[in-house]
Amino acid sequence: MTTINRAHKDRLFRAIFGREENKKLTLELYNAVNNSHYTNADDIQLTIIEDVIYMGMKNDVSFIIGDTLNLYEQQSSINPNMPLRFLEYVGMVYSKYVEENANFNIYSYKLQKIPTPKFVCFYNGVDKTADRKILRLSEAYNGEGDVEVKVLMLNINYGHNKELLNICKPLSDYAWFVERIRYNQKITDNIEMAVDQAIEEMDEASQVKEFILANKAEVRRMCITEYDETKVLAALKEESREEGRAEGILDTLIDLVKKGLLSVSNAATQAGMSVSEFELKSGLKA
Repeated sequence: MTTINRAHKDRLFRAIFGREENKKLTLELYNAVNNSHYTNADDIQLTIIEDVIYMGMKNDVSFIIGDTLNLYEQQSSINPNMPLRFLEYVGMVYSKYVEENANFNIYSYKLQKIPTPKFVCFYNGVDKTADRKILRLSEAYNGEGDVEVKVLMLNINYGHNKELLNICKPLSDYAWFVERIRYNQKITDNIEMAVDQAIEEMDEASQVKEFILANKAEVRRMCITEYDETKVLAALKEESREEGRAEGILDTLIDLVKKGLLSVSNAATQAGMSVSEFELKSGLKA
């Protein structure tokens, strides 16, 4: 397989399911989620938002297939603000879609058809949650609003949503790998060793293992970075519970972002804000 472009600071989920060379895996994931039977990976048109377009913001997996626009996000923490995140993402994807389609006229007197949006959040954090849950943007309103966004949140921790993971081997392998790293880390207390052991223990026939082995150094970096982020955020949550100082936590989040230890999108999630709100409060965006 093609190696990972070092210019991209991907997360593992995005690297596996959101890259051009892995569209076969993306197709398997889509078919499993939608009970569909597409066979040609070239039917997928990736539409992922890069952080060069929106500072500190890069969605995990975005693609058009048939008449649907599919946005997938992986989260290691429960985030009730995902509908707002998806609303931001889909607006940017649609803007790009309009720009790149020469025959699309948003000012036309005829209705211009667009792909139907479908939003899925794949959760694999340590906090317990239901296997399936619908998050709604309207839950954030103080009153009745005119815009609704629905996000299907799927718990993909190994052992949950068994039918889905049985259908989609790449997703099952990814979920197993994450779970195995956690298990190994408890034993070794060394994240690098835990990652290496999990790679060694993976099924040899796994397409995900093939990708990981072809990009081992970068995958190790991704896993360690995600682990460090999770550890920092867990510490912040504990500090918040003990001290109850929201402003202090926000200051800490801003400091971590400025030091390059935390992404803007993850910091915004922990602050309970949209990315744009966090950037304004932190002075990262004029």
